[in-house]
Amino acid sequence: MSETDVAEAGAGRRARGGGGSARRAERTAVSFETARYIERNIPNFEILNEEALQIIEHNAETVLEEIGVNFVENPGALARWREAGADVRGERVHIPRGLARQLCASAPGSFTQHARNPARNVEIGGKGLVLAPVYGPPFVRDAEGGRRYATMEDFRNFVKLGYMSKWLHHSGGTVCEPTDIPVNKRHFDMLLAHMTLSDKPYMGSVTEPSRAADSVEMSKILFGDDFVDQNTVMTSLININSPMTFDGIMMGALEVYAQANQAAIISPFIVGGAMAPVTVAGTLTQVLAECLAGVAYSQLVRKGAPVIMGAFVTSIDMNSGAPTFGTPEAAHITYGAGQLARRLGLPYRSGGAFCGSKLPDAQAAYETANSLNMALLAGVNFMLHACGWLEGGLVSSYEKFVMDADQLGCLHGLAKGVAVDANGQGMDAIREVGPGGHYLGCEHTQANFKSAFWRTDLLDYKPFETWEEEGARDTQALASARVKKMLGDYQAPALDEGKREALEAYVARRKSEMPDAFL
Repeated sequence: MSETDVAEAGAGRRARGGGGSARRAERTAVSFETARYIERNIPNFEILNEEALQIIEHNAETVLEEIGVNFVENPGALARWREAGADVRGERVHIPRGLARQLCASAPGSFTQHARNPARNVEIGGKGLVLAPVYGPPFVRDAEGGRRYATMEDFRNFVKLGYMSKWLHHSGGTVCEPTDIPVNKRHFDMLLAHMTLSDKPYMGSVTEPSRAADSVEMSKILFGDDFVDQNTVMTSLININSPMTFDGIMMGALEVYAQANQAAIISPFIVGGAMAPVTVAGTLTQVLAECLAGVAYSQLVRKGAPVIMGAFVTSIDMNSGAPTFGTPEAAHITYGAGQLARRLGLPYRSGGAFCGSKLPDAQAAYETANSLNMALLAGVNFMLHACGWLEGGLVSSYEKFVMDADQLGCLHGLAKGVAVDANGQGMDAIREVGPGGHYLGCEHTQANFKSAFWRTDLLDYKPFETWEEEGARDTQALASARVKKMLGDYQAPALDEGKREALEAYVARRKSEMPDAFL
């Protein structure tokens, strides 16, 4: 693997943007409405009592101390742990009781991820909930083309849809895996798409440490060296190889981001019964142990580096071995992990528009609705896979993307809670209408009707006759039409031409320095 060439970045490239041209571009660009990230005014659902929490926390510390965790192919990590006081035996790290929790204390409880459009900045932590799209599928599906390998054109289309989706706060990362571009070069094109086709926050590459370094360098072109050094502009996904193994590639990417003060989601990837015990408490014990070790390690790299405690957990179909979604066991774990994250004072990542269905059908809708509502009530702060997920995460679906993105508006509405101010009480309306009347024309209704109820931009509530005359379209057909309209209406957000040219030049240079590789 080639090392990232940081030294040749050059100060000159970052001084090329013309202030006048940038201001002119901003005046003429079309901006699509994006709702502010969710701030909950409802309580979190807490499923574990104090005794259960203490048992799980005690057991997690026992796992770290007596069983240990593996840090493989990473001598530097072993050296850091040894210096911190851990018992290192080969590649197995035994962490004394309390040490990991002590190290985690320096991680911030919340942080701001900056977007290139400051109006799109998000706060991750506290009562906030940031919604980001699907991440990682190698396949895409649409109503006309069916299921196929994803291309870079698909990737750009999903970034455009994400930018135009009102209820989505974040552009995400690998919204699909563009298989028509060499593995070692596709991160350049993906980052360039997020940076130029959207002005929402984005994620960096984690598939190799040098690609993480490229992500930092490209962000410095976009935001400026000093700004990136002092602020968080990326939140990237670092998966743990459950059970209890931290590989050199993911930890190498974590090291790059932590050293650069960029945020990382430290997240086990667990299918219950395969990579963790079949019981809820057993799985939560392993999740907590893995997260404690991962977050603690980020703080060994750089004290105060922003991190998010993650929990991606599904159950398993014991007949086929396939992961299942929207199940009560997954909900129990998601609720419990949220309580554990809050006791650590860490932002929490979990949830998504999860389903195992092959199509955006009733199964997909049931499982997705269960998963989305579960995540809202669990106190999730960063929700990856909030729209577009299909077939257990193997597929990014165009139709499901817009279906899910529409339904995210419901989460915003639920999170507002119930207003009991004078307007919320509605007593003036009750007095005005009195017994036997109706509220359609009263003053209170006229003042509130535009904002009183969440309104879908997709679902059909027309009379049967009108619906039939318009083609008797089901939800997938409506979603397919909406995808086409959105992509037809897309206009890119303003971007300083000097920055665009500098980004394109960096990508061209870095690509020229390495041969294509598809493995």
